[in-house]
Amino acid sequence: MEYLYGLLNLSLGGFVITTLVMIQITMIAVTLYLHRDQAHRALNLHPVLRHFFRFWIWCTSGMLTREWVAVHRKHHAYCETVDDPHSPQIYGIRKVLLEGAELYQAEKSKPETLQKFGRGTPDDWLEHNIYLRFPSGGIALTAAVDLLLFGVPGIIIFAIQMLSMPLFAAGVINGLGHYTGYRNFECDDASTNLVPWALLIGGEELHNNHHAFPTSAKFSVRRWEFDIGWLYINILRALGLARVNKVAPRPVLQSHPDKHVDLENLRAIIVNRMHVLRDYTRQVTLPVLKKEKAIAAGNSALRRAKKLLIRQPRLLDEQARLRLRQVLADNVALETVHEFRERLRELWSGAAVSNERLLAQLKDWCAEAEASGIKVLEDFAARLRSYELAPA
Repeated sequence: MEYLYGLLNLSLGGFVITTLVMIQITMIAVTLYLHRDQAHRALNLHPVLRHFFRFWIWCTSGMLTREWVAVHRKHHAYCETVDDPHSPQIYGIRKVLLEGAELYQAEKSKPETLQKFGRGTPDDWLEHNIYLRFPSGGIALTAAVDLLLFGVPGIIIFAIQMLSMPLFAAGVINGLGHYTGYRNFECDDASTNLVPWALLIGGEELHNNHHAFPTSAKFSVRRWEFDIGWLYINILRALGLARVNKVAPRPVLQSHPDKHVDLENLRAIIVNRMHVLRDYTRQVTLPVLKKEKAIAAGNSALRRAKKLLIRQPRLLDEQARLRLRQVLADNVALETVHEFRERLRELWSGAAVSNERLLAQLKDWCAEAEASGIKVLEDFAARLRSYELAPA
């Protein structure tokens, strides 16, 4: 009878704990190895860890490093467009949440996706003779080991292992992470942070932070946010098993009398552009909106204008864009601060523009903002002059 429960013959609590630990190992493998190490090069894991995580992913999902990395990089390159492999803004939340694995399978089968976005991933003997040659071999091995160690409950454990990646990574992160939650940064996509304490999915719940700073090894940005993946990274660093390449920048502001806009100032603004936009919203857009609402008490259009003024215009649907145009046409102050925000974004969104041209644009922006007659905009222009690059 004891053989029904496998060689380990665990108690019910033992089965539950073992299953949760294995799911967490899968989440760690996804976030540290596939995502932060391979896809974005924000982290360098020790070769032993890379081989272990690569093997674990193959066993628990049948996925190959090159395929996952290619699909994810394409997602960043074409986020929220028709070329995005799994955007709920394009496919709908229901499809991405429930059929995210199918969308992944469809994209990774495209040779052009693998060729363009899969560079720099493992291309060794193991990849060609084990992982590529036996794509379902890892899953079969996992099923056999689960039955051997856990007996009949191993069937349930195996099923949960196979569901964890499609449900959490393909469904929850790619679906809910671009549909609902809070946003620290108004980047060019609809990414959201699901919760501020990212404990269950390796830190991937802080998805908006990641899209704002894709090459950062640390996903938490605010003081009250917690990225459990970063905790794992620090433990591995202490053991000499990981090296961090980059983390999100933190603004350095040094106010000097008669400070002039210069090239270092420009670079600091561009490096900290997500922080700059967030501060502009808080210190310029929202105060002006609050003041205009108080002046025009009872104006229903202004009461519903907050999201319209904060969001990037390209993320608004046609009806929302129409409402935004109407709000701006009816209010000179809001039109002014909105125009200045879009001009500020041009500093880092323009292609093939010389430093000299960008510097001239920044100088013009600051001079015109300081002459705008809008106090909060004038103050923000002075704040921009105080940005400096962080010490190396």
